[in-house]
Amino acid sequence: MRIKSKDDLALVDNMKSYLNSSEQPHSTLPVTGILLTNLGTPDAPTPTALRRYLAEFLSDPRITELPRWLWWPILHGIILRTRPARSAKNYAKIWTDEGSPLFTISQQQTKKLQALLSQHFDSPVQVALGMRYGQPSIETGLEQLRQVNAQRIIVLPLYPQYSSSTTGSTYDAIGDCLKKWRWIPDLQFISHYHDNEGYINALASSVRHHWDQHGQPDKLLFSFHGVPRRFLDAGDPYFCECHKTARLVATTLDLKEDQYQVVFQSRFGREEWIKPYTDETLKKLPKQGVKHVNVICPGFSADCLETLEEIDQENRAYFLESGGEQYHYIPALNAQDAHMQALANLVIQRAQAWSLKSTDVLQSEQEQRLLQVEKVSKIQS
Repeated sequence: MRIKSKDDLALVDNMKSYLNSSEQPHSTLPVTGILLTNLGTPDAPTPTALRRYLAEFLSDPRITELPRWLWWPILHGIILRTRPARSAKNYAKIWTDEGSPLFTISQQQTKKLQALLSQHFDSPVQVALGMRYGQPSIETGLEQLRQVNAQRIIVLPLYPQYSSSTTGSTYDAIGDCLKKWRWIPDLQFISHYHDNEGYINALASSVRHHWDQHGQPDKLLFSFHGVPRRFLDAGDPYFCECHKTARLVATTLDLKEDQYQVVFQSRFGREEWIKPYTDETLKKLPKQGVKHVNVICPGFSADCLETLEEIDQENRAYFLESGGEQYHYIPALNAQDAHMQALANLVIQRAQAWSLKSTDVLQSEQEQRLLQVEKVSKIQS
């Protein structure tokens, strides 16, 4: 076959230039990307920042399942006019010089996970952070991975217990972003790890460390974020996974049934949520002879408003005012070594199907490029 026109010659030149260009993602070594996600945080402890954050959060149909025509007037006409100011005051109680605790801890987790995975993978690996609401967004995190040619991505939402309102919502956001991409990467999604051995052992180790310093309490409360009761009735596994996590940790700690309890916090609105409620339980325990309690929040991978203000401050007051004597909040796993190693192992297990060594991948792609160039050269001759 011979080239007959200037247009044909130009096309061949463009093809050769394209195939030989090191700037094209098709000819560079693929990167394994890990997107670490969490709920998110406002940019500042101010009513304006909270209004912006809550508008995004409460507009998610996974969070509020009311019909839009009914929910929109309530959200914009009532909630966003009153709640931001109250929430801003609570955030101000926990805000640090570095900013939101959730954001700073998430950054630490991202850096530590990057270091751990870089030691394991033979091919390049890049960890990015994306928040479901607020900044950096999930879209920002995915774009960061695309810029480094992440053709394989593992999404790790930091919600050990699956709920449609957390993990499910993250999946929605990932899908919305990838709708805009021409080249969809190979994708794996870690949907829950509530009974993962490394995670359970990290929780148990954290409790033991606290007891070594402060002594063992009369009762250990496992406080999880609540969800409406109708979620459970509709088949959401969250309630059951919370109980399994607590049971496994209690077994690891050799606790009897009367030495621990599962409770649920952070309810919103007037409808019934899964029970028992954390605040009501803490008010009742002193009357039952429980004077010393510890509270741990296994569903929160990083300390945030719900743990630092609601549990460590507000609920502490409920217990002590009701006659309790000792109250200790056991911090979230945050960026503890055992926690980060457990997360790294989750990613490594999911990436086993992508275990080609970097040299093998590089050689294979170079051979393919050479074959393509040879084919173009034959067309010219």
